[in-house]
Amino acid sequence: MESLAPNDVVLISHLYVLADSTRHLIEVLDLLEAKQAYLVSIREGIDTRQALNQSFREIVQHLVALQSDVVSMATREGLSKAKELGKQTGRPRKADENIKRAIEMHQSKQYSLADIREQTGIRKSTLYRYLEQ
Repeated sequence: MESLAPNDVVLISHLYVLADSTRHLIEVLDLLEAKQAYLVSIREGIDTRQALNQSFREIVQHLVALQSDVVSMATREGLSKAKELGKQTGRPRKADENIKRAIEMHQSKQYSLADIREQTGIRKSTLYRYLEQ
């Protein structure tokens, strides 16, 4: 950004590539304006070389998409980093002894699914998923 000259164009695929928040986006746009440079964002169809022919609603939709993209990218990066560190992600698994007990209860045919859930905390869908394995 430091080497931008007047009439240079910054071409990006998505707004989130350029800025990680709406405040950061405003700062970048101020810098571009000060350097008399332009911004073209492909996904959003933004080209500051031309007059803006989008409604305020469309502009707000782009800002909402930017915020969503920023959160999504941060989540992906966090999950990736956790995976690299060997951390378990997602919902915690049920205790193995509860699963074994629920399977035994089901196979004995002496208990209803409601009884199994009440005594083990294992839902029908979870039980069936383990039974399929």
